[in-house]
Amino acid sequence: MKVLTAAQMREVDRRTVELGIPGIILMENAGQRVVEFLEREYAPLAEQRIVVVCGQGNNGGDGLVIARQLHVRVKPQWLRVVLSGNPENMQGDALANYKMLAAVGCPVWFEITEEMRTATLVVDAVLGTGMEGAARGKAAETIGAINEHFPLADVVAVDVPSGAVSDSGELHGETIVRAKHTVTFTAPKPCLMLSPACQWAGKVHVAPIGTPPQMVEEDAAISLSVSDPADFAPLFQPRASDSNKGLYGHVLVIAGGRGKTGAAAMAGIAALRAGAGLSTVASAASAISAISSYAPEIMTEPLAETDSGSIAMRAPDDPALKAITDKKTIIAIGPGMGQHPETVQFIRRFVQESKTPMVVDADALNALAGQRSRFEGPRIFTPHPGEMSRLTGKTIAEIQKDRIGHARAFATEHGVHLVLKGDRTVIAFPDGRAWINPTGSPSMATGGTGDVLTGMIAGLVAQFPQQLENALLAAVYLHGRAGELGAEALGEKSFMATDLFEFLPEAMREIADLSHRN
Repeated sequence: MKVLTAAQMREVDRRTVELGIPGIILMENAGQRVVEFLEREYAPLAEQRIVVVCGQGNNGGDGLVIARQLHVRVKPQWLRVVLSGNPENMQGDALANYKMLAAVGCPVWFEITEEMRTATLVVDAVLGTGMEGAARGKAAETIGAINEHFPLADVVAVDVPSGAVSDSGELHGETIVRAKHTVTFTAPKPCLMLSPACQWAGKVHVAPIGTPPQMVEEDAAISLSVSDPADFAPLFQPRASDSNKGLYGHVLVIAGGRGKTGAAAMAGIAALRAGAGLSTVASAASAISAISSYAPEIMTEPLAETDSGSIAMRAPDDPALKAITDKKTIIAIGPGMGQHPETVQFIRRFVQESKTPMVVDADALNALAGQRSRFEGPRIFTPHPGEMSRLTGKTIAEIQKDRIGHARAFATEHGVHLVLKGDRTVIAFPDGRAWINPTGSPSMATGGTGDVLTGMIAGLVAQFPQQLENALLAAVYLHGRAGELGAEALGEKSFMATDLFEFLPEAMREIADLSHRN
């Protein structure tokens, strides 16, 4: 599902009007979609005590449509419509809807009053996607009142929470409405998908208002999307009855060392849990026994090690190493490998020279820090913000301020698929397209979850090497969804990385069920 900036949304609306659907009809449809949502979510809607708070722009116009439809059709027992602004400053379709509201006899207030505090439902239609910078003046006062003066009410935002800057996940102070639900139109907006602003939007619902879907989804110039299970559900159709392990890829994990066996084992197990036919872990010789003890299904290959227990790697063209890497579908490299100079030099050459698709994580990313190489074979880099900082030379604060921009820039410059981990993980492709992953939980802020993701990516790409992009999106989505399910069952603080293995099958079944329905 595409994600639209404010400028892209204006252009889509302009083109829709050119097709023959007037703007006032789009506004009417927007209001109608919100009322339909309210009827589903807050039935019986007529029994709610409702306050609709409108600004004087187009977002306020949507709110005035909502108020009119509530007044003439739903007829709630108690309805208050507040206009935060001077009607003399209104124009266009918003002004037309203000006049229509007056024509049907619905009264309008110009302040939020004390008696409105008993509302059970507040509709926020003060500011929309045209907002830039922090809200000020009357709008900021109204936002504060919505957040503070309605102790009994759920807040439903129209298009975006008022005060949110449409194109950014940044917060400008706290002059932003905290909504339980946001009903947005045509497509999600970046502020609804990116942290921390998305946390103020509540649950996001995307409603069509008349724009042909292909106008958005088939426009190559719109290069940001949110991961949608419908896109990769076909990967989870039932397997053929005569399947065998050779059909589903062989993952090689080069990872671990003395004291870091868990990282290697979790990646190797995750590859199998994701569905790979075979998983081999190559690690320091002294770590092999411990890695094997985690799961007998994992095959192992011993590697030379340094005195400190780090992997002492051979040259990439060493015949013994070639024998290990031969016939592997994909290689995952990095977790727990250490930073011995010999290891670092090997990683740099190996990631550059190997023709095998590769997931590059942890110590392998650190080894590549500052390198300006462009990689020819399929490469999937999976940095967290600290690793991304080392790769790019930018500060963590700079990375976090523009996660999409930095992920895209690195992916296109180096020819890699980049997974910038964190709240709302960003996946960027070498051609500049980017996805926001909507799943995940604070419970996953614990050691080892990144190692599991590395193995899951490798396991899914091993099965679908010709559909690498969908497999990558699916792995990141499932990883986050398993974390959500685990947090619900175990609590955020008790959750461990290996708990992902318990809840991954349920997450997969959800997508498989979607595949069956389609």
